Amino acid sequence: MDFLHGGELIARALKAQGVSTLYTLCGGHIAPIYEGCLNNNLAIIDFRHEQAAAHAADAHARLTHNIGVAVVTAGPGVTDAVTGVANAFQARSPMLLIGGAAPLKTKGMGALQEMPQTEMFKTFTKASFTIERTEDIPALLFDAFRTALSGRPGPVFIEVPFDVLFNAVDAMPMPDRVTIEPVQPEVGDLARMFEILRAARKPVLIAGTQVYWDGGHVALRELAEQTAMPVFTNGAGRGTLPMTHPNCLKAVRSAATRDADAILLIGTPLDFRLKYGQDFNADAKLIQIENDPAELNHNRAADVAVCADARLVLEALAEGLQGVRYDEWLSTLRGKEDRKDAELHDWQSIESLPVNHFRFAAEVNRFVDNNTIVIGDGGDIVSACAKVIDLAQPGQWLDPGPLGTLGVGLPFAIAAKHLYPEKRVLVINGDGSFGLNGFEFDTAIRFGLPIVSIVGNDAGWGQIRTPQKNMVGADRAVATSLAPTRYDRVVAALGGYGEQVESPDSILPALERAYASGLPACINVPLDPDGMSKTGASTPYIV
Repeated sequence: MDFLHGGELIARALKAQGVSTLYTLCGGHIAPIYEGCLNNNLAIIDFRHEQAAAHAADAHARLTHNIGVAVVTAGPGVTDAVTGVANAFQARSPMLLIGGAAPLKTKGMGALQEMPQTEMFKTFTKASFTIERTEDIPALLFDAFRTALSGRPGPVFIEVPFDVLFNAVDAMPMPDRVTIEPVQPEVGDLARMFEILRAARKPVLIAGTQVYWDGGHVALRELAEQTAMPVFTNGAGRGTLPMTHPNCLKAVRSAATRDADAILLIGTPLDFRLKYGQDFNADAKLIQIENDPAELNHNRAADVAVCADARLVLEALAEGLQGVRYDEWLSTLRGKEDRKDAELHDWQSIESLPVNHFRFAAEVNRFVDNNTIVIGDGGDIVSACAKVIDLAQPGQWLDPGPLGTLGVGLPFAIAAKHLYPEKRVLVINGDGSFGLNGFEFDTAIRFGLPIVSIVGNDAGWGQIRTPQKNMVGADRAVATSLAPTRYDRVVAALGGYGEQVESPDSILPALERAYASGLPACINVPLDPDGMSKTGASTPYIV
């Protein structure tokens, strides 16, 4: 009879679930898991901070539609990962955090790095528990996979004590891989949707993260083209309909929802990003499709509120709305969009120095193609780029999500480049966000992952600084200034490629040189600290 220790059982369970990679920072409490990964050909990418490992696992989950896994040591290793798990919870990412722990046999006696870990995670995970018997590892991990992937996806925390990991038990088979069957919409619910949309003259569809997660992008495009329905994308829904598509609008969402007579939300919570639905036409019929029942009728009652698979709903709508078209309404919104685009084009053409945020965005947009994964990690600079950059593919855009955690850029990029080495991976950083996990360029260099960060450097926390100046006066603004650091030189010192450019026309050539270098690279671009306010587009930090 073969005997297997707990770390081997964990690795075999992960492999059976189709997990290819473990993101980590080393620690003695979790050493057996590394041995198990080596025995089972699972890649191990070790970071300089546990928060970054958790962020990478979040990105892995989003990009593979499967479990992303981070493994951290006990005590401070676990607490360092808390922010990454909280961000994954808000972003609906099915990541698994495995935390080491002091031995069960000394529990409560004051062992090294002992603390109440599972309690800490219970309010922002789908489950948080301790494995107390080595032989229970396979079954409990597969329960965790099912929990993380089902319904509204989200993270799970598992604590595995030191002695449970080192203990050896009889070899056992692994359960089958967890797959989640899509939830069919009820016939009666579909009938009510058909009734509302057939009667509508001004419908709006807002496609959110669930459209991406449920693989609904083809069905979304077919419905949009068949009906001429205007579409706005939100969260990870960005790119599920190409932003250059005539039905995809960006700049007139508020105007559209104020005038709409029917609003179809698919996987799009009525949170701050949609102003809680308070600006919607009060008389508009609301259809809400969700995978989380807690989001249904939240902040505004829906006329039809359904928990169902986004792809199946979109396919059913295309079938049931044949012959229904909204061309006049789409033409009206397209005219408003074109006028907004003309204003935005003026901002993108600004030649002044230092570079304006929108000119920066326009030059980055010239570089982005269908083979580029773009990661937004910043405040004003990402807000500007989100208005300008044309995404064409599902999964092409990653950002923190509704928790708004800065510092995700480099960890997300490392996971993306590891998973898709044939793609270009570009991080749009603010100088503030770069400082949070920018040292993970060390990780990218060690693993030979040629990601590129372009830093919009306005020497401050711009999204906070501008409203603070308006509040207390420019001479009294505090805690929002940063040094005009040469982040390109920081990356070059670590062994990567670095370059500073100061004119807008130099940005695209610098990006091309960065990618041609074959090294992890950073392009530092000094920006006008008042650039957003000069265009009248500065974004408030509280919505």
